[in-house]
Amino acid sequence: MPGLKIFLAFFLIIPIISLQAESFRTVVENSIVITPENPSGITAALGIQSSLLINLGGEVRFIRGIEVEISAPQNWLSFRGSLVMSMYNNLNPQNASGTTDMDGNRIAFEPLPARLQIVYQIPVRQSHGLRTTPYVIVPAGINYVNTFPVLFGLMPVVKGMTEDFEALTFNLTVRPILTDEGAVVLTPRFPPILRDKPFTVLIDDVPVENINDKYFLREGEHHLVILSEDYRNESRRFLVERARTLDLIIELQDPTPLLIFEAPYNALIFLNNEYIYHTREPIAVEPGLHEVRFQIGDYTVIKNLNTQRGKTYRVSLALDLIIDENEQN
Repeated sequence: MPGLKIFLAFFLIIPIISLQAESFRTVVENSIVITPENPSGITAALGIQSSLLINLGGEVRFIRGIEVEISAPQNWLSFRGSLVMSMYNNLNPQNASGTTDMDGNRIAFEPLPARLQIVYQIPVRQSHGLRTTPYVIVPAGINYVNTFPVLFGLMPVVKGMTEDFEALTFNLTVRPILTDEGAVVLTPRFPPILRDKPFTVLIDDVPVENINDKYFLREGEHHLVILSEDYRNESRRFLVERARTLDLIIELQDPTPLLIFEAPYNALIFLNNEYIYHTREPIAVEPGLHEVRFQIGDYTVIKNLNTQRGKTYRVSLALDLIIDENEQN
């Protein structure tokens, strides 16, 4: 096909990116929204001279790129070199279906490889780390795309198309390429008598400036510390999953020292010479020195306990049975 060779030679020298808006007509066959919550993506069919509108949704911070996987029909190999992929953004109108006249900036325009499986990756943020490999194509000239929706289309570059060529249908699966981070949302819960007292939150030893903001972190385990003069200090670990937001509840607690008593039911318990009823519930005390007395019949045990703010003490009466073994002479 000599005419085809001449046409393609001309095509290969045209600029990849158009800085000016172009007017064109296309058939918008479908419109999809890609979100981190659906990492497997969305599949749609696409014929030649038609296009697909792609938009982003959900927490786009978790998306570093879009992958377009094209499954070509077997007879596509008979028409190699006859199609190009094209991409446009800054579209007008942004929502369209069917045959539509549109304006947009061309951001990609490349020959469709003669393969049955074709994968394009389109970066949507800086420092995306996406690279062209023998199996993946990052369209030339795209640093990253930050304006959506994007129009992805297939366009013939030959004249005199046959019916078999016009009937070509490609299956496209469009999915997000996720970052390696997640997020955490902190929700403080205050004790009824101590509301809105100051406290400091540290995540991985870094102070959180605004507790109401969503905090983005690398996936994996992280360390949370609560520091306050009005609440109990706290230290715990939590796990952040990729592209997911963790709702982390911070139970701020009264720092009053607590005593938990454990003793047999026939034991009498006295705290500072006041009788304490048997209970498993913690008993609040003032910081400082306290006297604890257990009494069972004529048996009495007295201990002094110095309590500190923000601590809980378990006070137990342990009775033991001692057996001595002696050899008989």
